[in-house]
Amino acid sequence: MSASVQLAGGVAVITGAGSGIGEGLAQEAARLGMRVVLADISAERIEQVARAIRDAGGEALAIPTDVTDAAAMAALARITHERYGDVRLLINNAGIEVVGFIWDIEPAVWERAFRVNVLGVVHGLRAFVPAMCQSKQPACIANLSSVGGLGMMAQQAPYIASKHAVLSLTESLALELQQVAPHLQVSAVLPGPVMTRIFEDASIGQDAASVDHHVRVMKGMLAQHGMPAKQAASIILERIAAGDFWVSTHPAMTQQMASARAEYLQQLARPTMTAEAAAILGPQPI
Repeated sequence: MSASVQLAGGVAVITGAGSGIGEGLAQEAARLGMRVVLADISAERIEQVARAIRDAGGEALAIPTDVTDAAAMAALARITHERYGDVRLLINNAGIEVVGFIWDIEPAVWERAFRVNVLGVVHGLRAFVPAMCQSKQPACIANLSSVGGLGMMAQQAPYIASKHAVLSLTESLALELQQVAPHLQVSAVLPGPVMTRIFEDASIGQDAASVDHHVRVMKGMLAQHGMPAKQAASIILERIAAGDFWVSTHPAMTQQMASARAEYLQQLARPTMTAEAAAILGPQPI
């Protein structure tokens, strides 16, 4: 079944909709005929996205929202329901990257990474799921993890750890909703390399030389091999509409990483950077 058949006419709420995958998801949802509520901490960014959607004939409402603030997320849900009623698609997409050695990253940066990447999802679920349960209308909830949620990476520990947490949270959500609200579908979205601003907007540790090298390499990799955000968004919505729990922009990469993770755990192996990652990052500057 195509996304346009399943999602058209419904209401979509997308956090982190001001750029990257979130922006692509908002535009694609509108193209499919959904009324879109865009949430992002940047009022300027989401208003630009909303304006582009409206100019193309779609319907979009931009609501500046800090996903780390539970009260702000509750307000987002209240405004959405007052304006549009039931939500058919909730995508907890907001996320930030942090680059640096674990010991060089300030506590406040660590805390913000988990507040955005993990608690932002929790606040989204707390704000919207009760009404979605009570409505008894079929609806979809998708949380953005990452292929990184299946693996490991040096100098990106806050991001990788938080994406593992989001995946585990989403698995638990699926089990809970099977018990109390089987009309609600849950999807764990694991994007692979997608061309976004994630490294431009990243927080960094204090070891400037190694951080700059890592960021430069990762930005180059995304520029050379990354999938356009609109293409990623189209794939994501199509797989959500198909009812998939595991939603990937790069299925072969996801399968490879899942298999490697399973083997690693089964053997209780020592953590080791893959040959591919080591080749991409190269030797670290001293």
